[in-house]
Order: sequence, then structure tokens, then C-alpha cells
Amino acid sequence: MKPKKVTESVTTMTEMVMPNDTNPLHNLMGGNLMRWMDIAGSICAGRHCEAHVVTASVDHVSFHKPIPLGEVVTLEARVTRAFNTSVEIYVEVFAADIKGGAPRKCNHAYFTFVALDDKTRKPKPVPEVIPLSSEEEQLYESAARRRELRLVLSGRMKPEQASEIRALFSGFQNAGS
Repeated sequence: MKPKKVTESVTTMTEMVMPNDTNPLHNLMGGNLMRWMDIAGSICAGRHCEAHVVTASVDHVSFHKPIPLGEVVTLEARVTRAFNTSVEIYVEVFAADIKGGAPRKCNHAYFTFVALDDKTRKPKPVPEVIPLSSEEEQLYESAARRRELRLVLSGRMKPEQASEIRALFSGFQNAGS
């Protein structure tokens, strides 16, 4: 399986906040934003894996800035790292008025998707990621820690097995001695 550059699967999706997308305060409902993020992330993951994918997890999500009715939401999804049968996707959310004014970043999250074999619907190996820019390299390197944290929090890994996380905190223990 041939490794792929991050840029080969970058996905940009644009939506307008309509009345049926909003809460009583006329802001985009968080669940609708999460749905859009999941769609953009799954398209990106599917392109990278050249397979159908399913959402395995979403890291901590907080809603930093409200997005009012009538604004245009742009979602940008990119692969940060591939593991055995899964990929981590970073999704950023930006909003602006219809004229492109007052642009701002409103949200971001890391999604994990698992690639499925077309016939068996079982997890299948995915292509490696080739990070080229310094930002891509930084996201790639930190993905191992995020993955370990997800596995520990889900109970699929014991904390003492989390070498990446332990290494991160070992510097703090030595500094306090």
C-alpha cells in the first residue's frame, strides 16, 4: 500500500446556517455542527483510505464561538496520522458572514475513523501518511499521544502501557525533584 501525502485527501465543506439548523437563540445547534464535522471528516478519511470508513471516536469538543443564522460555515478536514486500520482526522470549523466578513475559527476536533473492507466489512489496513509541512509534522507527531489517551480513556489500554503519555509527564516529575 502506497503512503499518501496529507494534501491528497484534504476536504473542504461549506454550509449555510438555515433556520432548521438553529436553536431558540438563532445559533447553530451543536449537534448539527458535529454532524457536518463527521461528514467532512469521513469524506477525508475515505479518500485517504480508499475505502468506506466508520467513525470510531471524537476527541473533546467544545463550542468556542456561536455561529448565528445566515452565516457560512467552512469545515476543513485533514489526515494527521494513519495507524493499522484507522486514521486520525483533524477538522477545523470557520464561520463568516455571507460576504466573507468577520471570519473566525469557531471549533476544532480530532476524529478517528476505521477503514472497512468492501466485502467483509471488517477493518482493513490503511495507507501511511506523509507529512510535509511543519504543521503537518507537528500534528503527525502528537497524534500518537492523542491515540494513547483515547485508548486509555476508553479502557482499551492500561495507563501503565501508555508510553507516549508517560514520556510527556516524566519531564514534570523530574523537574519537581
